[in-house]
Amino acid sequence: MAKNESLAALKIIPLGGLHEIGKNTCVFEYDDEIILLDAGLAFPTDGMHGVNIVLPDMTYVRENRHKIKGMIVTHGHEDHIGGIAFHLKQFDIPVIYGPRLALAMLEGKLEEAGVRDRTELRSVVPRDLVRIGKHFFVEYIRNTHSIADSFTVAIHTPLGVLIHTGDFKFDHTPVDGEHFDLQRLAEHGEKGVLCLMSDSTNSEVPGFTPSERSVFPNLDRVFSQATGRLFVTTFASSVHRINMVLQLAQKYNRVVTVVGRSMLNLIAHARNLGYIKCEDNLFQPLHVVRNLPEENVLILTTGSQGEPMSAMTRIANQEHPHIKIRQGDTVVFSANPIPGNTIAVVTIIDKLMMQGANVIYGRDKGIHVSGHGCQEDQKLMIALTRPKFFLPVHGEHRMLVKHAQTAQSMGIPAENMVIIQNGNIVELTEESLRVAGKVSAGLELVDTSGSGMVSAKVLQERQRMAEEGIVTIATAIDWNGKLMAKPEIHLRGVVTSVERSLLQKWIQQRLEEILTVRWSAFAPSFDGDQPEVDWGGLQEVLERELARSLRKELHCQPSVTLLMQIPDEPPVKVSDGRRRRTRTAAQVAS
Repeated sequence: MAKNESLAALKIIPLGGLHEIGKNTCVFEYDDEIILLDAGLAFPTDGMHGVNIVLPDMTYVRENRHKIKGMIVTHGHEDHIGGIAFHLKQFDIPVIYGPRLALAMLEGKLEEAGVRDRTELRSVVPRDLVRIGKHFFVEYIRNTHSIADSFTVAIHTPLGVLIHTGDFKFDHTPVDGEHFDLQRLAEHGEKGVLCLMSDSTNSEVPGFTPSERSVFPNLDRVFSQATGRLFVTTFASSVHRINMVLQLAQKYNRVVTVVGRSMLNLIAHARNLGYIKCEDNLFQPLHVVRNLPEENVLILTTGSQGEPMSAMTRIANQEHPHIKIRQGDTVVFSANPIPGNTIAVVTIIDKLMMQGANVIYGRDKGIHVSGHGCQEDQKLMIALTRPKFFLPVHGEHRMLVKHAQTAQSMGIPAENMVIIQNGNIVELTEESLRVAGKVSAGLELVDTSGSGMVSAKVLQERQRMAEEGIVTIATAIDWNGKLMAKPEIHLRGVVTSVERSLLQKWIQQRLEEILTVRWSAFAPSFDGDQPEVDWGGLQEVLERELARSLRKELHCQPSVTLLMQIPDEPPVKVSDGRRRRTRTAAQVAS
């Protein structure tokens, strides 16, 4: 038997991160073993009412939990580690390997969620080689990104080596001095890389992504020109950017107040691990800086993406209990809006300007650079690794297509690559790469309370209430199937020209009609001691029929809720033929 025939195919199953930005999650399966690479989250769109975060559908992983041998974490961004605490409530992960900074951030999340005991966290350093199960050896290769301690991984399998780039760009002058390990990438390319899975985020942008260090002189100019209080908002996880801001604060004699839980946590972890180095007295609490001259104050906040509950959003909405914008304040947005957040960000900027702030924002200001490689970065990755097969990952559809075109220009045949979607089962052998099926790959929505998942039905109901309003009908029905009083109706958010009195009369008539026709299906039987009425079934039918009729009458589709009151004490039949009252089952139970 030929060698390639004796080996099983490696299955690569992305569950998030394709045809989208966020919730990056990928399954690698060989024989009876599964390893996971990252498990991120995404943030809700405008139509996801009451949803806090968005996770990938993990049904396949839950069904195959007995195969899980471990997880690889590439870096500490929320779209790569934010879902782990939620998943550990549903299945164990024996061990999670990752960079020190990512695991420090993750450990706090796991403890807060009460799932710290459901996995083992093991930190890695550059060029560490870890064994996961029988079939997988994973090598961590230092790369450069917008967060410190970020890695590309080489996954050694029985079939060969796969390189997963993680999020990357080639920054030749990194702020922290940690250079991309190009030598190790080239060594793998020389030996032979079976497949490259590469970050596609900036595949439409020509050239190289500028170095993070290129932001420093532009921020320096902003600091030098600011005369009042200075606000800076950026991604909480942008350790390099925060480092530069703190250096400039020291240079211009400004003390720093940090506002926003995620940024406070990140800075604390980064300082403990040595990624941020500054004097303790640089940081001061808010009540101290209030008494300082405005030109000596820097407020570092979350909210660069217009997140509803972030510090900058609350400040702009004049809802923050301790911070109000004053005439002469300078606010710096050292971040570009990610897709879907543009409207929220520009709304915040408008509100800040209306309150008298000088807002510095936009790509032309040079105060932000991407952490993802552009076309020339992607070409260099392909040139160094020289893969046989290629999978563009991490990006929207057009980005994946463009990245595939770039790979073809680098000599990779079109038949050696595929554009895949979340849930596709990609089978990789030594000689072929193909899509061989699909698993469930929808969304799992976490409620704002964080205590449960929002089903598709609940989300649909919320969307309907937001778009069409809600009609609430309260009625009382006796044991003969008759209305005990006129029903009460309440309309919220419903636009109609029908007068309320006429609508109430129409609803009463419709209820009576439905009860006349349908009561016999739910009517009590007195053959025994206790009458039986399917009140739940009756309420369901009444609500459904009223909703159908109302939508025709009102020419819209409001959400309809029926509140139905029934008598407390049902009649029962006794031996002498007379009827008496008895307690309800609920009263007996109580």
